Amino acid sequence: MTTFSDANLPVAVIGAGPVGLAAAAQLLERGIEPLVLEQGSGPAAAIRQWGHVTLFSPWRYNIDAAAERLLMATGWTPPPPDRLPTGAELVEQYLEPLARLPELASQIRYSAEVAAVSRLGLDRMNSAGRDTAPFALHWRDSAGTQQRSLARAVIDASGTWRRPSPMGTDGLPVPGEDSLGDRIAYGIPNVLGQDISVYAGHHVLVVGGGHSAINVVLDLLRLQERAPGTRVTWALRRDGMERLLGGGLNDALPARGALGLAARDAVASGRLQLLSGFAASGLRDCAGGIAVTANAAGSPVELQVDRIVVATGFRPDRALLAEMRVEADPITEAPPLLAPLIDPNLHSCGTVPPHGARELRQPEPDLYIVGAKSYGRAPTFLMRTGYEQVRSVVAELAGDHAAAERVELVLPETGVCGAPSAVEAGCCGGPAPAAANACCLADAEIKAAGGSGCGCRA
Repeated sequence: MTTFSDANLPVAVIGAGPVGLAAAAQLLERGIEPLVLEQGSGPAAAIRQWGHVTLFSPWRYNIDAAAERLLMATGWTPPPPDRLPTGAELVEQYLEPLARLPELASQIRYSAEVAAVSRLGLDRMNSAGRDTAPFALHWRDSAGTQQRSLARAVIDASGTWRRPSPMGTDGLPVPGEDSLGDRIAYGIPNVLGQDISVYAGHHVLVVGGGHSAINVVLDLLRLQERAPGTRVTWALRRDGMERLLGGGLNDALPARGALGLAARDAVASGRLQLLSGFAASGLRDCAGGIAVTANAAGSPVELQVDRIVVATGFRPDRALLAEMRVEADPITEAPPLLAPLIDPNLHSCGTVPPHGARELRQPEPDLYIVGAKSYGRAPTFLMRTGYEQVRSVVAELAGDHAAAERVELVLPETGVCGAPSAVEAGCCGGPAPAAANACCLADAEIKAAGGSGCGCRA
């Protein structure tokens, strides 16, 4: 329950992405005024940057229940629940209509960059009266004018997209990385769309071994079919391909399992160069390209490439909470009670249980970090998890402790992240099959998701 006595103040939500807008919808349902501060010029600014990417979770996992109720009251028709949307479709068919609802639109401030959150008149060292002082959010509007808004509670759903992890295996930029920024992209560039001229016919180095890297590599191979001069080198900073497969066929989200299998097929096709155990030690300009000095599998490597795509994950920006009393796990940077549930070093990413206000609670009363930012550096976040987080958090802020503690979400099994691949360990709960196409999913599902098709053969 909120400790600040002035219930007339709004609850501030930082970020108008899927989880931030879900928080606002949950607050409206509870009769609590939200104030949403969004850095972009419209809702879901980060998602727009990867709008070309198809999600591996279908629509039924991507719509918040409270948001859906608000939309349905206006005659909105939900998309087909089993279809996989692109990021752009998620924005156009769900998030934009939600943000346009009059009761929500009036509470959103766009082009509002939050610089800091404090307690009014108190720094983090000051305890006297802290629990009863309102939050003060310091932000800049589109004209660069500094603004201050007061709130009874703060839900930080600002995400991690603006802080991509660098190329170095030590978590730091490789020498020369910062100076070559115009030739290095982070995340998932649209190599088949608006960025095609940058990559077609060029030698591209992709660094990373997660789903983002796989998406980029597969798109570059599609580009290679149209522009045969396109060369792809894929650098995995860890040894081996087991992590690429994720859950493989043993994944309740077929598109995600198929993504790993498609990556394996791409390597087997010989259409790209694979370097594992890759550690870059230096980058330098070389005749308009990039000379890369590295080690791969313990041996020195020299590469000459035209472009680099760094898809090594993201990390939270904690600077805006510098005056807040915030605890974070020293490894993942997630809230301490959440960290052991999501740390990919500890378990399969398919076993993350639903969680809410209890796990997200901070020493600063009524401050909650939610969404992808709550996972810190862990890469296993699902949108539906964020919706459950804010449902629980808003219930807690409303004083409904029973609802805050109640689990209202069943997550799909997400396959194996850190253990041996499904093909090695056996899928469908059985022994290791003789071939990758021994079991689990229908050919049509995998092919629809971009894989080669390897369904049950029982």
